Amino acid sequence: MGILSILVLFAVLLLALSYHNVKLVIWDVAIAAFLVLVSVLSHASVLGLIALWLVTLAILVPINIPSVREKYLITPFFALTKKMLPPLSETEEQAIDAGTVNWDGEVFSGRPNWKSMYQLSQAAMSEEEQTFIDNETRELCRLATPWDYILRNEDSPPELVDYIRKNGFMTFLIPKKYGGKEFSAFSQSQICLMFSSRSMIGSYYISVPNSLGPGELIEKYGTQEQIEYYLPRLSSGEEIPCFALTGPFAGSDAGSLPDNGIICKGKYHGKEVLGIKLTFKKRYITLAPVATLVALAFKLYDPDHLLSDKEEYGITCALVPANTKSLKIGRRHMPLRQAFPNGPIEGKDVFIPLDNIIGGIEMAGRGWQMLIECLSVGRVITLPTIATSGCKTSAYAAGYYARIRKQFGISIGEFDGVQEALADIAGLTFITDAIRHFTLAAVARGEKPSVPSAISKYHTTEFLRKVGDRAMDVHGGK
Repeated sequence: MGILSILVLFAVLLLALSYHNVKLVIWDVAIAAFLVLVSVLSHASVLGLIALWLVTLAILVPINIPSVREKYLITPFFALTKKMLPPLSETEEQAIDAGTVNWDGEVFSGRPNWKSMYQLSQAAMSEEEQTFIDNETRELCRLATPWDYILRNEDSPPELVDYIRKNGFMTFLIPKKYGGKEFSAFSQSQICLMFSSRSMIGSYYISVPNSLGPGELIEKYGTQEQIEYYLPRLSSGEEIPCFALTGPFAGSDAGSLPDNGIICKGKYHGKEVLGIKLTFKKRYITLAPVATLVALAFKLYDPDHLLSDKEEYGITCALVPANTKSLKIGRRHMPLRQAFPNGPIEGKDVFIPLDNIIGGIEMAGRGWQMLIECLSVGRVITLPTIATSGCKTSAYAAGYYARIRKQFGISIGEFDGVQEALADIAGLTFITDAIRHFTLAAVARGEKPSVPSAISKYHTTEFLRKVGDRAMDVHGGK
């Protein structure tokens, strides 16, 4: 057995051990057995074999001593890796630390217990939620707007929006005592999945108010006055909410927000009060063109020490009515000529009272904490659900078309190339729906899956893009 053959076999052994992630003792036994076989079967010189054994022992012995392994291998490796990677910002670190760890911790352990995953409880709907789907949601689907109406009018019809507002589709997160539905995350997802397959544009009137926004922030952190005033108005559809975080310069990185609020005195409804003068530019804010109530994220400052000795409070969330003086709202972005209500919000020297801070003065500077604590659940529901809906709709349309479209006297679905595209669509759709169910089940168990929600958001939307590409490949023959 030559040196090259020995090296190749040794590399194969290392790859096999690494792939199966075996324990250290198995590494030792496997490598020792390999060296014994090499010593017996090879024609290498005695000195060569001794050198091979000594080198191997020089590597394995320190690795098997935990204190030596940590000091001379693990610590230097982590130090090198730390230098190579960019540092975490404060907002990124808080986002990672937010939420809870459930079965997803098994994945990052390197040795996931798959049996324990199968034993996890699954999400389910109550009888009330199922009745709502069977009646109100089906009626809403029947009212779904034809694409040509949206193309001509660049919006959903008023009667559709009115039905959504009057029948509680915006109130799934609001407690029943304030007029809300108080539905589970799973039922919210099922309702949005069902309706977005009929009207992707109209579904944003449901998904946005029921994810991160004024309703959830007020319910969890608002003062009693804010809760009693706004939650009934949101439940009745009198208020349409939106949440304004994303800007043209910092994106959704709250730590880099240039938008600011200065604590000062000013006139509000004819009275001089202590308040905040806001200057900001936001864009890509869904529901902004139709919103009546804006939850605004900004950085709060008190240069004149009107509130305390503290000058910089940090990220803060406040409520700004859409009719507030100097607030510019109502324009649309129209991305890809899609008519879903998404647009910019701007304001210069917009004055609001301090009471408009969500949670009052006590919550000044705690906006990022509020956002990351609520973000994981809302992210699990909205984007994976819409992605699943898009994948399922594409699978239905592409599969149906491949059956009825004929070429050379047979359905194009019989051709290998088309079957390959359909297989990709089916597989990615199944994976997307499985991800949705897995993360929703975690929420149903009381978890706040911040890491799984971020992973599912990325992968499900990426799968939707790939499914859309493959569906267009199938339909391209039209």
